[in-house]
Amino acid sequence: MGSEGPKEVIINVTGFKKFHGVAENPTETIVNKLKDFVAKKGLPAGVKLGSCTVLETAGVGALPMLEKIFESSISKMDVISNELVVWLHLGVNGAAINFAIERQAINEASFLCPDELGWQPETSFSVEAIHKFLTKKGHDVTISEDAGRFVCNYVYYQSLRSAEHKGNKSLFVHVPPFSRINEETQLQFIASLLEAIPLAC
Repeated sequence: MGSEGPKEVIINVTGFKKFHGVAENPTETIVNKLKDFVAKKGLPAGVKLGSCTVLETAGVGALPMLEKIFESSISKMDVISNELVVWLHLGVNGAAINFAIERQAINEASFLCPDELGWQPETSFSVEAIHKFLTKKGHDVTISEDAGRFVCNYVYYQSLRSAEHKGNKSLFVHVPPFSRINEETQLQFIASLLEAIPLAC
């Protein structure tokens, strides 16, 4: 006997602090303001905003914090619960003029292509469905095959691995600087993304 009805989707969001070349990281602002923004705007039934965490923009600093929040969310879940945990990671691409949904992460530490068993870290979401939803909402968004070779990619790779082992889902989205797309528009985009995610589960 299991739980009846559709799964509740709990979306946990991370962003990053400033780093070399990016004095103001828009993802830090977005993550810090997201709970209040969503409280005013609301979310669809069955969707809940979980944790909102700002990570260090350093592999050594980000990974322990990421593992801690992964474990925290899992320990709060009842094994028999009818919840799907989603990790939404936000990073800034200083050269971007639009939003980019990242399809995959690369494990630079050991391989650049699928391993001998065919495994390569890739989101289990339909990025095409998310893209279509966001485009219909009027957002300028693309699908990207390259999350970069910095902490964004590293965090996404670790998150995809963890999600695969724990039965969760993970997605990474790059946002442009506020000088290209303002804060209010970016918050509206993330709110729309929170609506799109459960539809692509």
